[in-house]
Amino acid sequence: MAAYFLQIKWVHIWAVILSGSLFTARGLMMLLRSQWTNHVSLRLLSIAIDTTLLAAAITLTLIVHQYPFVQAWLTVKVVLLIVYIVLGTFALKRGRTRAVRALTYLAALAVYLFIISVARSHDPWGALAPYVS
Repeated sequence: MAAYFLQIKWVHIWAVILSGSLFTARGLMMLLRSQWTNHVSLRLLSIAIDTTLLAAAITLTLIVHQYPFVQAWLTVKVVLLIVYIVLGTFALKRGRTRAVRALTYLAALAVYLFIISVARSHDPWGALAPYVS
């Protein structure tokens, strides 16, 4: 499996990009009050992308022997992923008002970007690391 590390890493990276892009597009559709926001085909595509993303992430942790709740930066990624998912469900479906959906959409995008900064830096503080003493 280790022989495929780079290929799996690129699958993971592309899945992150596709997942974030689809969420961004669906959020914009929600803001524009499009009926396509929660269309079954977009939801199924999201599930397929996110399943690929999760499978690649688990495979990478097994290859490099770095695990959440052992390495702080991976723990932060997992916790923020849960926050992102909850915010995303409120943004696209469960938010009772358009204002709540818009606010949770923006918050989810901020969390998504912060998760990427944590992943790139391998630091639990991500982009905030230079400002934390």
